[in-house]
Amino acid sequence: MITLKQFINLIDYRITEGCDYTWDCYGPNAYNLSSWNGDHDGHSLNVVFDTEFQTVYEVQVHDYKQNRAYRLIHPDCVEDYQREARERDVNPNEAWDDVDYVDLDVDEDFIEKAQAIIAGEDYDTRVSVPVNFTDEELLTYMKMAHDRDMTFNEFVEQALRAAIDDFKQQGILIQSPPFPADSFTQEQAREAVKKAKKKKRG
Repeated sequence: MITLKQFINLIDYRITEGCDYTWDCYGPNAYNLSSWNGDHDGHSLNVVFDTEFQTVYEVQVHDYKQNRAYRLIHPDCVEDYQREARERDVNPNEAWDDVDYVDLDVDEDFIEKAQAIIAGEDYDTRVSVPVNFTDEELLTYMKMAHDRDMTFNEFVEQALRAAIDDFKQQGILIQSPPFPADSFTQEQAREAVKKAKKKKRG
């Protein structure tokens, strides 16, 4: 999870608003800081952190020009946040009218998107997924990608897409999530690549 220092550096120390975080999911010391550039077609960023321990619980970046919103929630807090949203009968994904948050898993992904949004530059709207392979698995998959004349990233992305299609056919996914799917665990990603390997053999 990114640190408060990283967030402050990201917004270049421009804080436009602050208030207590009124939900209970992040504990009694949760505080929200906002940075808005003052343009309704511009951008804003929020951070929710612990005033005692300085732990960052959630960061958000809003791209009003492109109608996109991204957030990163501390992995230890996701379930508590979703539970409280259900208790309050609130859509946990809604950023504003007709715009849902895209949940990110990788700190660098959030930072890169936020930097581009702040600078008004184009950025990759795909979502990075952390995937860990053993050295043996990595070598095997890199060879498979080479055999298919693909980059390793293209190969993994194709495998994840195949797994998403599988889940949709099984009724596990009703709609395709932002790709690569932020809901994928590392184990699911590994299984997706294994499925691609089996299909090749078949």
